[in-house]
Amino acid sequence: MPIESGSCASARQAKQKRKSHSLSIRRTNSSEQERAGLHRDMLEGQDSKLPSSVRNTLLELFGQIEREFENLYIENLELRREIDTLNERLAAEGQTIDGAELSKGQLKTKASHSTSQLSQKLKTTYKASTSKIVSSFKTTTSRAICQLVKEYIGHRDGIWDVSVAKTQPVVLGTASADHTALLWSIETGKCLVKYVGHVGSVNSIKFHPTEQVALTASGDQTAHIWRYMVQLPAPQPTADCNQMSGEDEVEFSDKDEPDGDGDGSSDCPTVRAPLTSLKSHQGVVIAADWLVGGKQAVTASWDRTANLYDVETSELVHSLTGHDQELTHCCTHPTQRLVVTSSRDTTFRLWDFRDPSIHSVNVFQGHTDTVTSAVFTVGDNVVSGSDDRTVKVWDLKNMRSPIATIRTDSAVNRINVCVGQRIIALPHDNRQVRLFDMSGVRLARLPRSNRQGHRRMVCCSAWSEDHPICNLFTCGFDRQAIGWNINIPALLQEK
Repeated sequence: MPIESGSCASARQAKQKRKSHSLSIRRTNSSEQERAGLHRDMLEGQDSKLPSSVRNTLLELFGQIEREFENLYIENLELRREIDTLNERLAAEGQTIDGAELSKGQLKTKASHSTSQLSQKLKTTYKASTSKIVSSFKTTTSRAICQLVKEYIGHRDGIWDVSVAKTQPVVLGTASADHTALLWSIETGKCLVKYVGHVGSVNSIKFHPTEQVALTASGDQTAHIWRYMVQLPAPQPTADCNQMSGEDEVEFSDKDEPDGDGDGSSDCPTVRAPLTSLKSHQGVVIAADWLVGGKQAVTASWDRTANLYDVETSELVHSLTGHDQELTHCCTHPTQRLVVTSSRDTTFRLWDFRDPSIHSVNVFQGHTDTVTSAVFTVGDNVVSGSDDRTVKVWDLKNMRSPIATIRTDSAVNRINVCVGQRIIALPHDNRQVRLFDMSGVRLARLPRSNRQGHRRMVCCSAWSEDHPICNLFTCGFDRQAIGWNINIPALLQEK
């Protein structure tokens, strides 16, 4: 029997491999068509709110991804066979090739190239229709855009609320479960004034629009109006927070939390009595705010009512009833006599006092759990946050459905909107603080690591659009407030 030469045997073996590879690809293509049809049949039988065109587009994209990885897998098998053949030939010479490393490297190169092509196609072809979906997978924004500037430490218990004064000098106010409200120098982080007039948890603090007067709401069933006088200390150099180490997130126990006396709030001037006490509620007063002009104030209580008061006389002007469960927050419009109240009954209500003779109310239903806050923005929009892990943007002229919905992975606490830039700050139960625009696109997540950020639930956020050092403040149940510098132009450019 004739014996084949080495070159003929190699040629026949290569031909068989190419034939095998071709058959594999044909089998793959036919199976892909069957799977695509099966996937479409399965999706058609499911209740989906996606338009058929979007669903078909997604199926096509996932099919392309699957084909790329199947081809890579087949090529990887072929490479391994070739490496085994080479190793057999070189075994006599004591030389071998590390097949695992070679195939792994080639596979990684091919996978990287294919992934980059798919990524570019997704960005260019489907950017408009999938921008909201893609934005939810953005990584943490760089520290150059969101920087921690100052920590305000001095409370002995969790901080429920944070607010920024509207008059000069601009100071930061915090309301705490330790029965006190503190005013801080934003630049130095030093406590300037301590208010100790409440005998219960201080749940809210808001500054008068034109005077050095604060309004606080408390668990002692009252709201207090009190005057403060502050003199800002000389600013000190700010530490470079970028030198703090890494992004590794760690869990903290109570012993890791800041010491309540860390910055010596006990040695600052103390205000012990209010100018006026508002006393018409029969339950915890959870929030309070000034109406435009500062001559009236509104309070929200666990007794299921909100009250409108005349500030000068402390008289009750209106009792706003209608909520079925405890109220959680109230907010006033910056330029109009409008009030919005939120409740555990899954709704929030808009109260209109623009006509002195009558006041109307509109009910917004769209959440499935407690509405933790609802705030006004520019124009006729309201943003509401809820324990159902959603934030909704509403048009006051159309109450039937929100114009945008943001879905998150944790309950949302008291939100705040940067009116000038239309950016929403979302504080979460899971210690995160995220920034979104009004259309629901995620812009950034504030840094949270073992050296900076909140260590427990973040309760509230407040923007200060005109301050040169800090333009966002957050507070949490880790007993501290934090001042952040958000590079808004860079943030919007990344968007």
